[in-house]
Amino acid sequence: MKAALLAVIVWALALLAAGSATAADECKGLRVCLPVQGPWVAVPAGGVDYELTCPLAGYIVAGTDARVSDKDVDVSFRAELGSPVGPGVSTKRSVVFRAERAGASSSAPSFRPFIGCIPTSGGGGRALTAFTARAAEIKPAGSLTSVVVNQPLRGRVSTVRVACTKGTRLVRATHATAFRQAAVPTSAQIGAVRVTRLVVDGVVVARVRATGAAGSRAEVQVRALCVKAR
Repeated sequence: MKAALLAVIVWALALLAAGSATAADECKGLRVCLPVQGPWVAVPAGGVDYELTCPLAGYIVAGTDARVSDKDVDVSFRAELGSPVGPGVSTKRSVVFRAERAGASSSAPSFRPFIGCIPTSGGGGRALTAFTARAAEIKPAGSLTSVVVNQPLRGRVSTVRVACTKGTRLVRATHATAFRQAAVPTSAQIGAVRVTRLVVDGVVVARVRATGAAGSRAEVQVRALCVKAR
């Protein structure tokens, strides 16, 4: 038991050391950082959103990075409004990446997101300024929240349901096909997964069909974007 506990402590310390276990530059410049590697996410013609979350409570995203299978894939992430720009202001515990096709040179492009997470203590503070907003102006309040389900594909046909929490209502939904593997997914793998998404009584329902070509590490992320009910 003591040996197992020691192994866990050593593993945690290794993750928190800047630059250790990082596959990209998500922890570059951070003295304390927990690197998190996302799966390979397929990028369809209309683009795709994918949300990646710090696995530990009390951590926020302080660094981001991505790798792409094709140079024509453009990746960005959604930042929150606020000043100064930084962890705890522009980012929270999770980050939504947005990938778009900037060209048509690949039939099955994909991207892999990375985040570097830091403890919330000591970050995110801001000072008061002399600026006063006019009465007619309304500051965005970041009212959108998301509920995310990452569903591994265990069979040929599966259904994923995602609902907003009590007191909120659905305004939009997204889904993404991902592959938790080291290699870039092939066009056969990406083409082996088909997702049909609809909304039934305020619940996001994704019907997934997959063939064996998808492999054993395929999964689907379904996101419900919600706002407080009035």
